[in-house]
Amino acid sequence: MPNNSILGVFAKSPIKPLEKHIRIVNKCARQLHPFFDAVKAKDWDRAAKMRKEISQLEKDADALKRQLRLELPGGLFMPVDRADLLELLTQQDRIANKAKDISGRVIGRELSIPADLENDFFKYLARCLDAIDMAADAINELDDLLETGFRGREVDLVEKMIHKLDEIEDDTDSMQIGLRTGLLAIEKDLNPVDVMFLYQIIEWVGDLADLAERVGARLEILLAKN
Repeated sequence: MPNNSILGVFAKSPIKPLEKHIRIVNKCARQLHPFFDAVKAKDWDRAAKMRKEISQLEKDADALKRQLRLELPGGLFMPVDRADLLELLTQQDRIANKAKDISGRVIGRELSIPADLENDFFKYLARCLDAIDMAADAINELDDLLETGFRGREVDLVEKMIHKLDEIEDDTDSMQIGLRTGLLAIEKDLNPVDVMFLYQIIEWVGDLADLAERVGARLEILLAKN
């Protein structure tokens, strides 16, 4: 995008590019569900295709992140602090990076989820993706927050979203403990190296919810400053 064009975008709303970024990030993470569907079916060709889609979306998010860092003006008057926007952007981008890491590690070893853990794992994955959805919903309220001057019902709505995000992240912590306990019970019957990587994948999927919560925490700081 030409420099004068992006300046025009930021002059109207510094939030629009941030909202576009979280939509790409959310789409990237959401591809983990069909990815793990393919893993469950041991359809490694389809899993590899999904991995490429995840990787491309991560690249798209990364390219937009770099563009925003370079072109977000420092001198232009904005109702929110430039540093706060960049920190939000960083936290958002880490979600896409983690989704790429998860798919890459699973593909690299053709690592299947043990049948005894599949149902709980997919519930866990879905709940972690719920956290990203909630973070994205909260970020997409920023335009309305700007219009209301960070006052009134809109602030209450976003604060409720952030509180709900914290609750979802708490759920994923409990679910992670359950999955770890389940894996411990069957690990003696599995390849020891696979077990090590399974624990890592369980942790990394949980990181998705943790990172989404950090987006909410940064947004909460932004609200407090305004």
